[in-house]
Amino acid sequence: MPVAAGLHYFLHEGGSHSHAPVVFIHGEGGDHLSWPSELRRLPGHRSYSLDLPGHGKSGGPGLQSVPGYARSVVEFLDAAGLGRAVLVGQGMGGAIALSVAADSPERAAGIVLIASGARLPVASTLLENSANPATLPLALQALLAAICSLQTEARLRESVSRRLSALRPTLLHGDLLACDSFDLTARLGSIRTPALVICGTEDKFTPLIYAETLASSLPGAALQTIDGAGHLVCLEQPRRLAGLLTIFLGTVPYVPGG
Repeated sequence: MPVAAGLHYFLHEGGSHSHAPVVFIHGEGGDHLSWPSELRRLPGHRSYSLDLPGHGKSGGPGLQSVPGYARSVVEFLDAAGLGRAVLVGQGMGGAIALSVAADSPERAAGIVLIASGARLPVASTLLENSANPATLPLALQALLAAICSLQTEARLRESVSRRLSALRPTLLHGDLLACDSFDLTARLGSIRTPALVICGTEDKFTPLIYAETLASSLPGAALQTIDGAGHLVCLEQPRRLAGLLTIFLGTVPYVPGG
């Protein structure tokens, strides 16, 4: 995997440079493989799927704050020579994309916010249990229950459980802290970046009301719901998301070289 600004990433050279490049930003505890191939290899588009600091193959510690991760994404855009890009984020990654659009609007041609929100509060018991090695199994059990839905296949649930268990406890706790401290509610009305908001109707970690708030507060944002899907909507319904994303990308104004 290539590296830019210290971040490893997966590059899919699948489209014309006349279209805006797409940057995929994974969520809490994830990496570039959090995006299934239907998304990170989206036909007709150049796409970059990142490993955030401390995640996947990217070195160093996690940053424990959404603004810190947002700065790392802007640094990546600089190092990769991307003046503007469509930022696609899931969960914490959506918060990061939203922060870039708020603080560096010239860098975001569009944003796609999947299973995310302007606030991402985390239950106090989950935060406390994830901070203590003795109670970490309880935290993992609670987190798995929150991000899975009745639609989540057993094989997917088991795969996600293994990946969560393999994470460094400090990294997972740091990401949960980053989510819990995030709040961009008061600034939504000033963000003019074209936006698509996507949420599964059975998402317990970032409930539908979060997506509805984003869509009603971001000027011109569109909302798409996925019936029966939970927080793992990207993995549960990748083809549906790929279709929605392709349609949205076709509406995003972009000048090559910008």
